[in-house]
Amino acid sequence: MSRLARLRNPHAVAVVALVVLVAFPIVRPDTVYYQSVLLLAFLLGIQAVSWNVISGYAGYVSLGHSVFLGIGAYTAAILSARWGVNPLVVAPLGGVTAVIAAVLVGLVVLRARGHAFVIITIALLFAVEVLVVNFRGLTHGSDGITLALPSWPHSIQNIPFYYTFLGLLVLTVLSAAWVRRTRFGTGLVAIREDEGKAAAIGINTTRYKVLAYAGSAFFIGVAGGVYAYYLTFLNPVGAFSILASVTIVLSALVGGRGTLYGPVLGAFVVQIVSEEANVYGGGSQSRVLVFGIALVLVVLFLPDGVLPTVGSWWARRRGQDTEYTDHAGALGRGRLELRARQAPASAEGTDTPLLRISGLTKRFGGVVAVDGADLTVRQGSITALIGPNGSGKTTLFNLVTGVLRADSGQILLDGRRVDRLPPWGRGHLGIGRTFQLTRLFGEMTVLENVVAPLPNDHWGQMLADSVGGSEAVRARELLDFVGLGRFAGLPASTLSYGQQKLVELAQALMLEPRLILLDEPAGGVNPSLVARMTQIVRDLSAQGISFLIVEHNIPMVLDLCDPVIVFSRGRVIAQGPPEAIRSDPLVLEAYLGDDWQPPADAGAARARAADDPAPSRGAG
Repeated sequence: MSRLARLRNPHAVAVVALVVLVAFPIVRPDTVYYQSVLLLAFLLGIQAVSWNVISGYAGYVSLGHSVFLGIGAYTAAILSARWGVNPLVVAPLGGVTAVIAAVLVGLVVLRARGHAFVIITIALLFAVEVLVVNFRGLTHGSDGITLALPSWPHSIQNIPFYYTFLGLLVLTVLSAAWVRRTRFGTGLVAIREDEGKAAAIGINTTRYKVLAYAGSAFFIGVAGGVYAYYLTFLNPVGAFSILASVTIVLSALVGGRGTLYGPVLGAFVVQIVSEEANVYGGGSQSRVLVFGIALVLVVLFLPDGVLPTVGSWWARRRGQDTEYTDHAGALGRGRLELRARQAPASAEGTDTPLLRISGLTKRFGGVVAVDGADLTVRQGSITALIGPNGSGKTTLFNLVTGVLRADSGQILLDGRRVDRLPPWGRGHLGIGRTFQLTRLFGEMTVLENVVAPLPNDHWGQMLADSVGGSEAVRARELLDFVGLGRFAGLPASTLSYGQQKLVELAQALMLEPRLILLDEPAGGVNPSLVARMTQIVRDLSAQGISFLIVEHNIPMVLDLCDPVIVFSRGRVIAQGPPEAIRSDPLVLEAYLGDDWQPPADAGAARARAADDPAPSRGAG
C-alpha cells in the first residue's frame, strides 16, 4: 500500500491527539505561554499540510508558499480597516484572494518544473513584498498596518485564537485527506511520479496542477487573516518572510512529504525547536542556524521523513514481503467483456483507416528519428511495426500519443487531426498505450494505478473516490483478469517486471480505448504467457479495439499480426501480410537477415541438412 497507509490506524492516534489539544486550555488555563506555542504550531501545520497538496502530492516544490499567508493577512487587515469589521469576519476573504492569486500565477509558473519552479516561487514571494511596499495608498507601505486589539475580555487571553487555528488545522487535514482519496488526488500523485505517463492516460495535468496550487493557498490565506488579528500589526518584511517558507518546507520534510499527518507532526517538532532556539539560543539568528542544521540532517538521515521511515521499519519488522503471482495462473479468467467506445468492427469496416499518419517527421538536432513516415492502421486490425533497434518505432509511438511533438506531418484518428492535441486529449479520444519499459506509478497502489486513467474530461470524475465506486469495481475486474487482483493494495513498485507489464495492460484497458499501442508487450513476460497474451489481443480486437504493436518476437508477430509494417531509419520500407514480409529482400537485409527462417522452417532446414550434408570447402 502507499506510504500513507503503511502505518496501522493512524487516524485513531490523530483523534486522541486532537482530544488532548482541545482539552489542554480547559485543563490548564494558566499556561498562556504554552497555548501561544501550540497555536503557532497549528498555524505552521495549516501551512505545511496545504503546501503538501501541491508539493507532496503533485511534486511541485514551492519555496515561496508563505506568500499566501501574507496575501491573506493583508486582505483581512485592509478590509477590516476599511469596512470597520472584525478581521475574523473577513478572514475567509483572505483565503479567496489567495486562491485567485494562485490561479493567476499558477497558469504561468506551473509550466516550469524542478529547479526553475522553485526559483520562480521564491521570486514570487519577493515580488509581492515589493508590490506591498510600493502600494502605500492601499498597504501603508513599509510603515505597516495596525489593527484594533481583540474585543474579548483580557482574561480570556489567546484562547479564541487557539481554537480558531486548531479548527482551521482540522479542516485543512480533512480537506487534504479528502483530496488524496479522490481521483483528483490520485492524479496529483501520478503527476509527481511520472507527469508524461499521467498525461498519456488522460489526466489533464495543467488543470490538476493549477487546481492543486489554488487549493493549497485557501486555508493558508484564511489563516493569514486570523494571524493578522493575532499580531495586530503587519509589515511587508514580516508578512513575506523567506524564513517562514523554509519552515513550511522543513515541517513537511521532517514529518514526511506526501503523507497526511507527516506535515502536522513536523510542524509541532519545528515550532517547538524554534521556540527553544529563541529562548535558550539567543534569538532569531540561532533559529536560522538551527533550521539550517536540521534541514541538512533531515536530507541526510531522514530523506523520507519520520512517518514513512517508521512505517517502513514496522513493515520490515513484521516481514510483510511481496507475494509474487503464479504466472501459469495469470490471465486465466476467460473472456474479458469491454466497455467499448464503439460497436465491434464489422468485417466490412476493417479496411477503414482508424489511424492515418502522413509525412511525420521528428528531428533531434542533426539526427532524424522519424523521416516522413506514412502508414495506416485499419479499423479492427492488429498491425505490427517491426524494425531494428534505433529505427524510430518508439519515437513514432511518442508522436502518436503526444509525448513528443512532430516537426511536420499529420496524425489523424478516424479522420480527425490529433497531432495538435495534448496527450490527455488524445487519450480521451481513445488512444491507449503501454511502454517498452514499464512506467507505473510506483508509490501508488496497484489498484490506484488502474483506476487512474480518465477516459474523458468530465469534471465529476475528479471528485470520484479513487478506491471506490464503479470505476474501482471495473479496475478490480481488470486486475482479476490479468491475475493480479490479490495485489490490489500493494505498491506497484513491489511487483516484478512481468507483473508490471500486466498491470500496464490493465491500465490501458481502463482508458476504454479504440486504439492500443503496445510497445514490446512480450518483453519481460514469462514465455508461457506469450500464447495467452496473443489470444487476449485477438479477443480484444474482435470486440472492436485496434492494435499497433512493436515487438521483436518475430514468431509472435507473424502469428498474430496482419498487416506487418517494417520500419528502418525512420521510414516505412515494407508493409503487407506476414507471408510477404518474411520473404521481402529489403526486410531480410535491413532487419531479419538473409539466414532468418521461421521456427518451423528452420527445423525443417536443419533436418534436410542432416540428410544431405553440405560439401566441404575444398570440394568442387
